[in-house]
Amino acid sequence: MIVSPSLLSADFLHLDHELEMINRSEAEWLHFDVMDGHFVPNISYGFPIMQAVSKVLTKKLDVHFMITNPQEYVKQTAAVGAMMMNVHYEVFNNIYSLKQCIQDIHQEGMKAGITLNPDTPVSVLSFIINEVDMVLIMGVFPGFGGQKFIPATIDRVREAKEIIKSHGSTALIEVDGGVNDSNAKTLADAGADILVSGNYIFKAPNPEVVISELAKL
Repeated sequence: MIVSPSLLSADFLHLDHELEMINRSEAEWLHFDVMDGHFVPNISYGFPIMQAVSKVLTKKLDVHFMITNPQEYVKQTAAVGAMMMNVHYEVFNNIYSLKQCIQDIHQEGMKAGITLNPDTPVSVLSFIINEVDMVLIMGVFPGFGGQKFIPATIDRVREAKEIIKSHGSTALIEVDGGVNDSNAKTLADAGADILVSGNYIFKAPNPEVVISELAKL
């Protein structure tokens, strides 16, 4: 299992120490949430933090844009060394603009991900699954960390897995929101390849142990 700790839950007064822990840990990725206060009711952080983090990070940067116009920031995201640029299905007016954004992401040398909110039908993946590298299934409505996991997410992961198989796609499935010890194994069994976790990791007495346990799933 690939573990992608969510930086949103880190202690920003001691971010250097948090990043040292991530670099030591068995996490393969670091999840970076960018929020604009428009698409989601919160504002997080942007490129200055991303750039500073990327200078010391030894893991792959997994960037999740919760903003209305991610297509305008493809080049900047690539410039800070992001491995994955993940955009929300819901922010695009049509499938053609979404496909153009995915193409732009690939042209900049990054992998492209598509995120689905809990109320977006998983069936929409049929139109795009062969063009993306990853699907992010939200376990909560995006905008704030520490929310309670929505149980229906598990069936949504299974549905996404079936669509991937039926289309001959190699896309990975990531789950973000409310991931902890009560649902991580079930999500892995349902077909999740990457687990994003914030509070469960960063608020733990020993985050590295939690990351190791998730990685073994």
